[in-house]
Amino acid sequence: KKKTVSFSTMPNDRKINSTAACISFMLEGCELKKVRSNSRMYSRFFVLDADMRSVRWEPSKKDSEKAKIEIKSVKEVRVGKKTPVLRSNGLSDQFPDECAFSIIYGDNYESLDLVASSADVVSAWVMGLRYLVSYGKHTPEAPGTGHPSLRTSWISSVFDLADLEKSGRIPVSRAVQLIKALNPGMKTSTIELKFKELQKASERPGAEVACDLFVEVYCELCTRPEIFFLLVQFSSNKEYLGLKDLLMFLEVEQGMEGVTEEKCLEIVGKYEPSKEGREKGYLAIDGFTRYLLSADCSIFDPQHRKVCQDMAQPLSHYYISSAHSACLLEDNFWGRSDISGYISALGLGCRSIELVLWDGPEGEPVVYTSPSAASCVPFRAVVGLIDQHAFAASAYPLILCLVVRCSAAQQRLAAQCLRKTLGEKLYLEPPNPAASYLPSPEQLKGRILIKGKKLPPGCQDSEGEVSDEEEGWELARRLGQEDRETPEGGGPRRVRLSRELSELVSLCQAVPFQDFESSRRGQRYWEMCSFSEVEAGRFANECPAELVSYNKRFLSRVYPSPMRIDASNMNPQDFWKCGCQMVAMNYQTPGLMMDLNTGWFRQNGACGYVLRPAIMREEVSYFSANAKDSLPGVPAQLLHLKVISGQNLPKPKGSGAKGEVVEPYVCAEIHGIPADCAEHRTKTALQSGDNPVFDESLEFQINLPELAVLRFVVLDDDYIGDEFIAQYTIPFECLQPGYRHVPLQSLAGEPLPHATLFVHYTSTKATGIKAIDEVFRTATQPLREATDLRENVQNALVSFKELCGLTPAANMKQCILTVAAWLLHSDSAPSVTLNLAEQYPPMEAQGPIPDLLRKVLTAYETMIQTSRMLIESADAVYGKLIQAQQAGMDFHKELHRIEAKEGLRGRKLQKALESFAWNITVLKGQADLLKHAKAEALDNLWQIHNAGQSCGIGRNGSASPEPSRLRTPLEPIPE
Repeated sequence: KKKTVSFSTMPNDRKINSTAACISFMLEGCELKKVRSNSRMYSRFFVLDADMRSVRWEPSKKDSEKAKIEIKSVKEVRVGKKTPVLRSNGLSDQFPDECAFSIIYGDNYESLDLVASSADVVSAWVMGLRYLVSYGKHTPEAPGTGHPSLRTSWISSVFDLADLEKSGRIPVSRAVQLIKALNPGMKTSTIELKFKELQKASERPGAEVACDLFVEVYCELCTRPEIFFLLVQFSSNKEYLGLKDLLMFLEVEQGMEGVTEEKCLEIVGKYEPSKEGREKGYLAIDGFTRYLLSADCSIFDPQHRKVCQDMAQPLSHYYISSAHSACLLEDNFWGRSDISGYISALGLGCRSIELVLWDGPEGEPVVYTSPSAASCVPFRAVVGLIDQHAFAASAYPLILCLVVRCSAAQQRLAAQCLRKTLGEKLYLEPPNPAASYLPSPEQLKGRILIKGKKLPPGCQDSEGEVSDEEEGWELARRLGQEDRETPEGGGPRRVRLSRELSELVSLCQAVPFQDFESSRRGQRYWEMCSFSEVEAGRFANECPAELVSYNKRFLSRVYPSPMRIDASNMNPQDFWKCGCQMVAMNYQTPGLMMDLNTGWFRQNGACGYVLRPAIMREEVSYFSANAKDSLPGVPAQLLHLKVISGQNLPKPKGSGAKGEVVEPYVCAEIHGIPADCAEHRTKTALQSGDNPVFDESLEFQINLPELAVLRFVVLDDDYIGDEFIAQYTIPFECLQPGYRHVPLQSLAGEPLPHATLFVHYTSTKATGIKAIDEVFRTATQPLREATDLRENVQNALVSFKELCGLTPAANMKQCILTVAAWLLHSDSAPSVTLNLAEQYPPMEAQGPIPDLLRKVLTAYETMIQTSRMLIESADAVYGKLIQAQQAGMDFHKELHRIEAKEGLRGRKLQKALESFAWNITVLKGQADLLKHAKAEALDNLWQIHNAGQSCGIGRNGSASPEPSRLRTPLEPIPE
């Protein structure tokens, strides 16, 4: 059992903010109401003996030695009306549920039912008793014994530093600022309110506070229960993590390999605030919280913060971050053109920028995409800015997509400007006809490529006619410049192109697309096509495999429909799944689509290039973007995600008049191929303040992990006008396992200071080696079956125990004895029996059945059936897990040879080794869990037989079966 702690205020009394304080409170004693089986209540004074071995009460008609319960006899402590006595009709309305608790003790599971004056008193007794039951009397020193805890000492030292006058008191305003400095995300009003509340409770109002009150407020506000419980799970002494405790946490939960005590000491030195803790190698609750909130513990894998992919592949093998109308600050119709749009796009790692050239009023070309002629940017200024910022965020090649709408004379000026300003950065080398693919990003580092039209090879004049692209003509029509040369009888438009501008185009020559067959036969690798969103969408739906195949060799650019006059964005995933490298986005428009784009391009050091999945690059491979199921040769992965809590969530920006408190819920969305697209949401955290607790598990199956993106969205369920609170988008490949904080962002993608989600994530991982991944893929189904078998039984058990009035910690014998006692003390209860002649004994009733009993019987039947399913299926599922684990281990001996054969090196090799070790660990862990679950299910059956006979409701049973007869031994997993 875990030690717990109260985080609420004790009215008219001191604050209970630690286990030590709970024990101290119990040693002093207090008045509680003792409830008897006849529903009468008697006030008694309850106290914990000085030796902490017994709880006594007085006055009592019993002998003083009988009016007590020994701690060692306590089986369980329940909160609320969880016994038949407290749930009887005569008492149900006399006191609230949170003021009741019960002590279950003795071999016959008798109950001492008590009612306190407040929920805080209940918390103190329940938590203190649970700690004593779990850990005995060796508790942390109680306040006032002269041995303050590590945490209390540190907080007191912080107070002493702030006590400039050395008077033992500091102004409330200074105390508020001090706590805010230690927890920057906390609202000032929250801290001020807590000081007023505790000052009133302790009858010490005033403008100054003493050290003990300061410590009390800090512990009240700055202790996160979910992190405290996590610390207790791994802590040897339940107060802090020693180096060995921290090492175990990092290996078991965080999936870190090669962790040493020296590394743990480094973490303690960096995050533990107390000098004593740093010197002794202790990480207490505040240091542990700081560590979990730090960038060192972010959900985003730090290895992806720098370039970590192979950059030596052909340019067509990468997704390229691309902008459409980067100079616009608003929409496409009335939006203002501004030079800062280019700075922003380039700063985000954008590697493809569109420039639409128009005739300028002063004889020089300008750039604008707005009908407002006054809203334009001189081309010369744009090129100067690009020269200055082109490689500030990424060293890899920048592609300038020129859409020419100006005269040949101004084209010459534009070409001169590009040559003069960009100089050697311009890539002007002619393509190599003997090559089959474009050069790599690595080969083109620091170079700027011009994408545009070229004059025909036979043209010797200073200018000539070329076919035009549709891109940009919607705006031309609005500007009244649509009267370009159009051939009679239709066909593509023709425009004049100057030789100077034509000669700047080398590796990205724009050509019109005819059909896939023509491209396969005649298109050269340095030629590329642009597709409108509508056209590309049609290909993606009607012939996705052909589009994927086309993009293996050629670059393609997809631009937004001209109907998007509000500058809204298309879904880039619709085209990434078909291998389209350049999906032009309106960077000025925030929202889901831009979140996907920004999140996606974070994964390779935000350099603007992301290597496409191998199945989209390999010459001999088949992939259909519209696959609705798992892909051949690509192992699916399970994503188990637990959303635990949120921190410092802001109020929705556009919400109307409503209270300060939000009622948030979290949506987890998977974006990828159609087979992967899914969304799950948590429950709404009602009236939870800024720090809601969700504690909800979600599960996804990812069929193409390399193309999957996970998006967290926090929404307000009680909104007026606007429900959006925050979001964060991350590629699946960048997720780190374990307990992690998600750094939330605004709708515009800006960081929200101190706003986070606390989550736990586990999954199997791909190694990138087909043969090995295929082995682990065979374990996908048994892993899911193992999880389902265990969770079904667990859910059924919890439901049955709750209906019996018991907590999840209760055992099966308690459940059967509770039902029997309930029936025994009820005059109108029907006859209920357990048929012990059967291995899975049914619970049968005769006569009229009350609703509550019917629910109990139904829950029992569900529990028996799910247990039967687990017991009878476990061996087969276990065998599959063992088989996959052993098959994986067979590769272990040959792993280095296989890696060399596959050509893995660098980061890819390291990732393959990490994924292999992780998958072996997952298989071993899940098989162990299944083994224990079967053993527990068999033990539950044994307890049902045993309890059924001892309480008299069993029939047809001679003697309870031996546990060994029920338990089928399972072979241990080989290490």
